[in-house]
Amino acid sequence: MSDSHPVPAAVPVLDVWCELQCPDCHTALDDVRALRARYGDRLEVRLRHFPLEKHKHAFAAAQAAEEAMEQGGGWPYVEAVLGRVAELDRKGEALLVEVARELGLDADEFDTALVDGRHILIVDADQAEGKAIGVTGTPTYVIDGERLDGGKSQEGLRERIEEIVDRLLAGQEA
Repeated sequence: MSDSHPVPAAVPVLDVWCELQCPDCHTALDDVRALRARYGDRLEVRLRHFPLEKHKHAFAAAQAAEEAMEQGGGWPYVEAVLGRVAELDRKGEALLVEVARELGLDADEFDTALVDGRHILIVDADQAEGKAIGVTGTPTYVIDGERLDGGKSQEGLRERIEEIVDRLLAGQEA
């Protein structure tokens, strides 16, 4: 017997290599929001961690973002922390817990997660994969195998991503 149900096409995936202490990633949020608004569930936008050594709280922030994802508040948390990049520089991990509390997440669990390192392997794996594919700074986008580096300039990147997504989505309809 054959199954007559069509197999749904895979949703295009946009990997956003980011770090939460990066002012350029804060600026890139407008593009990420616009892409999410334009495509909705037709595009999967995935946060990938690439903490830079020059930002001393970036590694902890990446782990905190993973805890936020686990608690169901991932993107709102990421956006809130990126909105306070300068404050993160001054307050460090205390700000990460404070933002969780403000968003109604379990702040005590954030505190514990930052101590016990439960998300460290995810962050390490993302960083290693980023290095392996040539990510050198943030933000960097990867879609359909193409790497787009926004670390030096983000000019034209959203338009290029939209071209690729539109092409991928049109290919699914054919």
